[in-house]
Amino acid sequence: MANSPSAKKAARRLVRRTEVNNARRSRMRTFIRKVEEAIASGDQAAARQALAAAEPVVMRAASRGVTHKNTASRKISRLNRRIRAMAS
Repeated sequence: MANSPSAKKAARRLVRRTEVNNARRSRMRTFIRKVEEAIASGDQAAARQALAAAEPVVMRAASRGVTHKNTASRKISRLNRRIRAMAS
């Protein structure tokens, strides 16, 4: 348990940061899931639209430190590749 005032404040900030990061991670996963559901349904137009909505959310999470930038780029790239593969 934190004893000094600065350590107590740091512990309070950590709790708040954790809540914010968990919310951002959850939002990101929800948007990714919507894209995957659109891909599974076979509707390419809906999948493109869902990806267009998901991409800024995923990249914003990366810029805020929730995930690594390369991880976010990889997820977007793989979803995009799956959508393009639907055409053929």
